[in-house]
Formats: sequence, C-alpha cells, structure tokens
Amino acid sequence: MPRHLAPLALALLLAACGDGEPLLPADAVLPDGGRYRGEVVDGRLQGEGRIDYANGVYYTGRFQDGLFEGPGEWHGASGERYQGNFHLGLFHGQGEFVYSDGTRYQGGFKQGRMHGEGHLQQGGMSYRGEFRDDRYHGLGTLEWPDGSRYQGHFVRGEPQGKGLRSNAEGEFAGTFKNGMLQGEGSYKGADGESYTGGFRNDLFHGKGRYQNAEGEVWSGHFADGALTGKGEFRGADGRHYAGEFRYWRFHGQGKLSLADGGVYQGQFANGEYAGEGTLTALDGVRTQGIWNDGELLRQADGQSRPDPLELGLLQQGLLLQQALDALPASTPAVELYSLTLAGDGKQSVFLREADYVSRLLRERFGARGNVTLTNHRDHLADRPLATRESLTRAVQALAERSGPEDLVFLYLTSHGSDDHKLSIDQPRLQLADLPASELAALLEPLRDRHKVVVISACYSGGFIPPLKDDRTLVMTAARADRVSFGCSEENDFTYFGRALFAEAFNQTDDLARAFELATARVAEREKADGFEPSEPQLWAPDAVLEHWKRLRKQQAEQALSAAPEAR
Repeated sequence: MPRHLAPLALALLLAACGDGEPLLPADAVLPDGGRYRGEVVDGRLQGEGRIDYANGVYYTGRFQDGLFEGPGEWHGASGERYQGNFHLGLFHGQGEFVYSDGTRYQGGFKQGRMHGEGHLQQGGMSYRGEFRDDRYHGLGTLEWPDGSRYQGHFVRGEPQGKGLRSNAEGEFAGTFKNGMLQGEGSYKGADGESYTGGFRNDLFHGKGRYQNAEGEVWSGHFADGALTGKGEFRGADGRHYAGEFRYWRFHGQGKLSLADGGVYQGQFANGEYAGEGTLTALDGVRTQGIWNDGELLRQADGQSRPDPLELGLLQQGLLLQQALDALPASTPAVELYSLTLAGDGKQSVFLREADYVSRLLRERFGARGNVTLTNHRDHLADRPLATRESLTRAVQALAERSGPEDLVFLYLTSHGSDDHKLSIDQPRLQLADLPASELAALLEPLRDRHKVVVISACYSGGFIPPLKDDRTLVMTAARADRVSFGCSEENDFTYFGRALFAEAFNQTDDLARAFELATARVAEREKADGFEPSEPQLWAPDAVLEHWKRLRKQQAEQALSAAPEAR
C-alpha cells in the first residue's frame, strides 16, 4: 500500500519545484510566503484563484474562506499531483492522485485519504474496490503482476472474509483471515485436482475431501495439508481403503480392498502391510500372520517365512544365464534379435508394455531370439532383473549370437529424468539409474550391427545425441526437455508405447511411417487431455531403414515359399 496522504496544509509547506508561477503580480502574499492571484473578500481568499510558493508548489481552483474548496488541482514538492474535489483544504470527494513514482489512484477521498470506491495502480499491481483511511476495506479485487488475483472482502488492507484467490497453481475459495484461508473452503488445482473442507493457514485442515487429476479420492480428517487420522481412499483402479492414515499413507489399523478382488485387513505402516494382518484372495485363500513392508514374515502358527527378496536374489544368476543360453545362433539369412527392458519395478505398466513388445517382435516380426529384463515387485524370483550389469551381459550375448548381417531391436521403457537417466528401480534394492552416455557405451559390442533403439520415458530425447550413428535408428517418446505420459499403475501402455506398438505397427511395418502415425496419435491424446505436447523424436539413418526393409522382404519371401508345404 502507498504511504498515507499528508494533510494538504502540511503538504503545501513541504514544497519543491512546480510548473512555474504566472508572471502577473500577486493579489495577496500569505504569512507562509504563498503568493495568491484571485479574488480577496474581507481579507479572505474566495472564488477562483491560484496560490504559488517560492519552491514551486502550487494550487489552482476554487477557494472558500481561505481554504481550498470544490474542484481544483494541486502539484506537490516531488512531482506528485492531484486533480479533483477539495473540502476544508483537503482532498475530499472524487479525484485522481498521481505519485512521483507513477503510482496512480482514481476514486473517492475523505479528509485527505483514499476512501470509498477507487482504483489504485502501483507498478504491475492493481486494486479496484472499496477503501477506508488509505487501505483496502470492503469489497474489492487485487491483482499482482504474476497474474495472481484475490476477489472478495478486505479489512484494513488484508483479505478478510469471503473471497476467491487464484494463481498459476489453482484457486482457493472460502473465508480468509489476515490474507489466508481459514475454516470451510475449497481448492481447485490447475491440473484438475480439487479439495473441499476445512482449512488452516491455506492448508487442508479438518474434515475434507481431496480428489486428484486421475480421479482418486481421499476423505476424512486432514492436518497441516495431509490426510492424517481416520479416513478413506478410493483408487482409480478400484482399490478401496478405510482406516487410519498418516501423511496420506495407510498407517495404523485398516481394511484394503484390492483391485484384483483380494482383501487385506490388519495393520499398516507407511502404506504397506505391517504387523498383524490377514490377506484374503478372491478365491477365498487366507494368508494370516505378521507382515513387514508388504511381505509376510511369520505365519499365524508362528513359523517364519523365507524373505521373497532373499529367495529371488538366489535365483537371479540362474535366471539371467537361462535367458542368455536360450538365444539361438545366427543363420546365413538376415535375422531379427530383440531385447526389451522394463526399468521401474514399482509400476506394472512398464512390465505389461515390455511383454507386449516382446510378443509383437516375436510373433509379428519374426524375432529369432529375445531377452527380456524386468523389474517388478512380484517377479523377483522368476524373471531376470533389469540392471546395468544384466543389460551389459545381454548385449554381449546378442553380439556373440547374432551376425553382422542381422538387425537388433531394443526397447527400453521406464521413468526418465531431466538429466537423461533411465530409472532402474526394483523395490527393496538400491540400483543405479542408467545415464544416456552409459547406455551408448554398453551398446558398443553391437557397433557393427544395424540397430533400432526405442525408448519410452520422460526426457528420452536426450538419449539421441550419444546413441546416434549410421547404424543406429533411435525413437524416443519425448523431447529432451519434455515429459511423456501414461505411466500409471493401472495402464497397459504408456501413451507412446500404445501409439507405436499397439496401433501404428498394426497398420504398417515401415519404421518411419509407424513413427509418424504414432506421433500424430500421441499429439491428439495429449491435446484432448490438456497436456503439454511431449513431441516424440526420431533419428533414422537410411542404412537402418533399408536394412529393416530387406529383413521384412526376406521374411515375406520365406513365408510365401513355406505356404505350399503347409498346405
């Protein structure tokens, strides 16, 4: 808020320079040095006139009994100016005051202060509404340079009472006190999330209901911005939980109905089964005992159960070796070899997508050999892990089993970071992520093979520079500085994975055309969902495109030659 306006009599004594005094002689000289030009009646200034001071401050307008009264114009010491109505020597009624820094107020005044309806503009800030004693007071709208906005009641310069505040993140509506939302209110986020219920200091507090952009709902008792205490959760995938929470997570006693029809009832800690509980499967099979981090540690009869993580780790060397031993050696013909990797084991979408791509390459495109590396919370003991070391060994095996005439297709799907690393994450293990530069280095054994490398991850366009060469075609789900979409637990595909493998490759087997179709489909879906375009990227050397066409032509000829034998 601007400083209070000084009473006019004082302001006149603080004069500096003005617009220049008229050349005509003064009709009167006041005790304070002011020179007056106008009518003087019985020794008092009356009617239209002008008063000037030696340092340049002046007033022109109406006088009554020696004081400014009615319409007039005043110019101050530092370049400020007022034009409007006066009463008893003070700004009073409608007028406009412009400060030396460009701040401008238009509206009502009372006894020298902003009062009543008005519009104040200060820098990029704007307030339009009611004033009292130089402060926002009453109904008004306050807007800031960044686009933030408050509309509602003010008391002594602060949002107070019913109002609506909005910014780039969303909007808050309800009752404000000292500028913050207190009591019952609502919040609507820019990305589609919403909350209705109690607030304290702008944070969710009290009984309320929160829904995220995916349609998942948390309801119950909130404290300092998080669901804490008794509550309920309904997931977009069909999950339902009723029980105790701490900082949004299931924590304490509760009952969780799972998407697959199973039900767990018992104790939770940080979102996982922990303590005594019973898991009942859809077919009625019950597993009862002591749990920790979602795993059964001890059965109800007291017998301990082996840790699945430990059992899985014992199997990993054998699982990887079996997968690599299953790769057949190359033939004189052009063959297709493939490798798929699901990097993040916390969400099932990557597992489902990698498995689909593996089947498609094997059944539709005739892959002779395939290696699948998978991270997933439920498959530690029956699938080779996706780690940097297992990927290195798989690439080495592909280099040894394939020939220089063959083509290798690699598909990697996971989360990605803005510094261009692919997430390698298996629950309960500490695994290092895969940087783009390291992926390029570990593919070195395949340097003389024609390769197709497809990466579905956020920021995956950053993998193209270190990977691209004349023998490597690279497709990515996004630009180097953009995120991609669709990596939710309940999904079967990411947006890009579905568009390319489930849709485009079912229309054409031409690599460049498939990428073009997939890019258009992704853009349509992102626009419909209101997302920033991910802009998938392609590096496509002619040598790889021609080698792929040669492979597909040979496969077609082999299929035709085998057809009579089949009959």
